[in-house]
Amino acid sequence: MHIFLHTLSNGIRLAHHRTNGMVAHCGLIIKTGSRNETAAEHGMAHFIEHMLFKGTKKHKAYYILTRLDEVGGELNAYTSKEETAIHASVLKEDFEKAVDMISDIAFNSVFPANEIEKEKDVIIEEINSFLDNPAEIIFEDFEELAFPGQPLGRNILGTRETVKSFTHDDLEKFVARNYNTRQMVFCSVGNIPDEDVLKLFNKYFGSFSPKTKKNGIDKISRYTPSSLTKHKKTYQNHCIIGNIAYPIRDKRRLGMSLLNNLIGGQGMNSRLNLALRENRGLAYNVESSYNAYHDTGIFLVYFGTDSQNLEKSIAITYTELNKLRTSKLGSIQLSKAKNQVKGYLARGFEHHESLMLSMGKSLLVTSKIDTLEEICNKIDNITASQLLEISNEVFEPSKLSMLIYK
Repeated sequence: MHIFLHTLSNGIRLAHHRTNGMVAHCGLIIKTGSRNETAAEHGMAHFIEHMLFKGTKKHKAYYILTRLDEVGGELNAYTSKEETAIHASVLKEDFEKAVDMISDIAFNSVFPANEIEKEKDVIIEEINSFLDNPAEIIFEDFEELAFPGQPLGRNILGTRETVKSFTHDDLEKFVARNYNTRQMVFCSVGNIPDEDVLKLFNKYFGSFSPKTKKNGIDKISRYTPSSLTKHKKTYQNHCIIGNIAYPIRDKRRLGMSLLNNLIGGQGMNSRLNLALRENRGLAYNVESSYNAYHDTGIFLVYFGTDSQNLEKSIAITYTELNKLRTSKLGSIQLSKAKNQVKGYLARGFEHHESLMLSMGKSLLVTSKIDTLEEICNKIDNITASQLLEISNEVFEPSKLSMLIYK
């Protein structure tokens, strides 16, 4: 897979992969997220993501909201704990419009006061919607349990109180402190020659002055396993069991990802889906996840079940985790687990929007982009002994935390 790379004098990097097809995807990924917030700024990164669409020095909000939609394209954005991304999908002949729009809202947004007040109400409704969904809240509450009193443990949306307090100056100060041009990557995938993408990249991103302030993040405090039960008015009991895991640059990350997929990944054949849902009918939603951050990670198992089945479901979950601590995967089991993950990866590479975002984040965080072949080779080199070692570290019962909604 050929990837064209370039770095501007202001530090913004480019990664482009030429493909066939009528649709092109592009985005700007910025290494700033909710983890960069102070306590008083809780929800600020996400609020700014919304406000990027509300007007620039050149264009009103209506123009931004309709410019790409009118040609059948899409302009969107997201905020995570450690990144903010602005991205677009358009027909390839409209690619320049998308590049222009992303550049404009990333660097020229003016955060109109009247739009700030309106957007506060919108985000408070988003918070209300989130609070109505215990199957979503519990994931954020578990990270707060794992990282208490730390920005990494706070939810991305903020609270009603912090959101209401934001001012125009607050937004400007956050951007000035945290948006670093050397921590930005523009990524694209589409049937556009490298030289054409480079020309547009220079045109729309080359004129901005370098901003090199270091947007520091908090150091993670020592993890202490804990258990907590919250009483909520829900039809089901919801449960998460988990532990901290490996950061994004750790060589064990890929092995951890393979184990996560084996335990509760998207496949119907995951161990917990078979054990809890298919074989016993104890749960409808069963999943595990592994999120790798800059300097730590988190692994968790989630399921929802009837109150009378809660203790049984917890015991089965511990049993399945313990199996991976006490028994090496056989050669056939290991081969099947690797092939499943490689299949998912190949499908992801064929989904060009996901590929574009993955390329950008990889370059931003690790300063390189592995090809599918390189990743598959790394997966093939994972041994059963390595997975056993990871399992004994992450799934050790004394290290696991648990959060229950009753």
